[in-house]
Amino acid sequence: MHNLRLVSDLLGPDLVGHAAHDDAVRRLRASYEAIPDGAPVRLAKRTTNLFRPRAATDAPGLDVSGLTGVVNVDVDPATGQATADVQGMCTYEDLVAVTLARGFIPYVVPQLRTITLGGAVTGLGIEATSFRNGLPHESVVEMDVFTGAGEVVTCSREERSDLFFAFANSYGTLGYTTRIRILLEKVPPFVRLRHLRFDDPDSAAAAIARIVDARSHDGVRVDAIDGTAFSPGEIFLTLAEFTDEPQRVSDYTGQQIYYRSIAERTTDALTMESYLWRWDTDWFWCSGAFGAQNPLIRRVWPRKHRRSDVFQRIVGLDTKYGLAHKLDVLKRNGIEKRERVIQDIEVAVDRLPEFLRWFDEAVGMRPVWLCPLRLREPDGPGSATRWPLYPLEPGTTYVNVGFWGTVAVPGDAPAGLVNRQVEEKVHELGGHKSLYSEAFYDAETFADLYNLPHLTEVKAAYDPKDRLTGLYEKAVKRR
Repeated sequence: MHNLRLVSDLLGPDLVGHAAHDDAVRRLRASYEAIPDGAPVRLAKRTTNLFRPRAATDAPGLDVSGLTGVVNVDVDPATGQATADVQGMCTYEDLVAVTLARGFIPYVVPQLRTITLGGAVTGLGIEATSFRNGLPHESVVEMDVFTGAGEVVTCSREERSDLFFAFANSYGTLGYTTRIRILLEKVPPFVRLRHLRFDDPDSAAAAIARIVDARSHDGVRVDAIDGTAFSPGEIFLTLAEFTDEPQRVSDYTGQQIYYRSIAERTTDALTMESYLWRWDTDWFWCSGAFGAQNPLIRRVWPRKHRRSDVFQRIVGLDTKYGLAHKLDVLKRNGIEKRERVIQDIEVAVDRLPEFLRWFDEAVGMRPVWLCPLRLREPDGPGSATRWPLYPLEPGTTYVNVGFWGTVAVPGDAPAGLVNRQVEEKVHELGGHKSLYSEAFYDAETFADLYNLPHLTEVKAAYDPKDRLTGLYEKAVKRR
C-alpha cells in the first residue's frame, strides 16, 4: 500500500497514465488492421534520426501518434531505485523533462533531444555515461513490443527472452515498442567538467583505458567521459563529475558554442539539463554548415530553432531537392564531388590509435567525437550480458568514434567510396559500426557482423508472415 501511495505521489499532469496509453495502443492496433493483408508494415512517422535514405511509399503506416509520453514513474521505497514506464515514441527531451523534475535521468541519455527511447533501444544509443552504464537497451527492465503479427507481447530477461535480447540493433525488424520500463539514476543538479589535452592518440587511448577502469582521475570521481579530437595532435577528454555543490554555470545556448569551449577552458560547469543537451544546440559542430556559428547570423537565429532537429530538417530538404549537390557539381565541373560520410563506429580502446591514424590519412575529417563504452555490469565484474545482434565483449573497453560531414572524392568515384573504406578498416580492427546511417556491406559480411541467422530465427517467431522489412534490406538496400 505504501508503494502504491508513492506511485500516486509521482503522477502528475506531465504523465500520460495507463488509460491514455491503452487507448493509444488500441489506435495502433486499428491502424495495423487497416493495412492490406500481405503489405509491408512500417511506421506512419514524419520524423527520423536515421541518416540513410529509404524508398518512398504511399502505403498506410502504423499510427504511433499517441505513444509519445511517459506513462508513470515509480520509486521503490526500500531501495530508492526508480523506474519509468515510457511509450516507445517518447523523445529523450520529453522523457528527461519528466524524470529530471523528479531528480532522476535515464541511465544513458543520447546526445540529441529528438531521439526516441524506442529508437535508442532498437537502434542503439550512446553517451558519456556509457563507460559505466552501457547502452540504452541494457537498462531496460521489460518492454511491450507490437510485433509483425499485430500482437502486443511483453518481454524481459525472463519472459520471451529471445525477443528481449534480440531487440537491440534490430531496427524495427522484430516490431516496435509501445511501452518500455527503464531504470533511472538519481542525479544532482550540477555537473563539473575538466578538459584534459593530449598530443597524440596513444596517450589519449591510454588515459581512456585508465580512467574507465578507475572511474576517477587525480582522485576525483568521473561520472561521465567523452572526447573531442580537433586534430591528430589536439585531442581532449572531458571528464564530468555530477555534484550537489552549487556552481557558476556556463550557457551554450546563446552566443557561446560548447565544442569550442573544450579547447579554450580547462574547467567548466553546467546544470544537469544543460550538460545532457550540450551537443544538441549546435548538432555537435555541424551547425556551422548552415551559418549558425557566424556571430551575426547567430544573433538573429532564434534560440528555439538552434537545435538538432531543425538542422536535420534542413538537411532533409536538401536531400529531397539536391540543391547542394547541383551547386557542387557546377562548382567542381565534374573533377571532384562530395561524398557524405556520417558514421559512428566502435573499436576496442587498444585499437583506437591505429584507427585514428588511418582515419587522419584516409578521410581527414575533423573534429571527431570519442565516447568510451563498456557493457554494463549490474552486479559487478563478470556480470555483463552479451547482446546477440551487436556482439561486444564483456570486460572490454570500446571507444565510439563519431564523424559527420562530407569529403571530396574524384568525380568518377563509385558510390560510397570512403564509407566502404571505413567499413573495411573497422572490420579489419574487429570493430562494429552503427546502422543508423548508410551501409555498404555485402550480404555475407553483414550477416556475420550482425548475427543475421539468429535474427532470422527470432523474426520467424514474431513476424511469421514477414510483414516487417529485414535488417539487411533496411540498412544496406534502404527499403
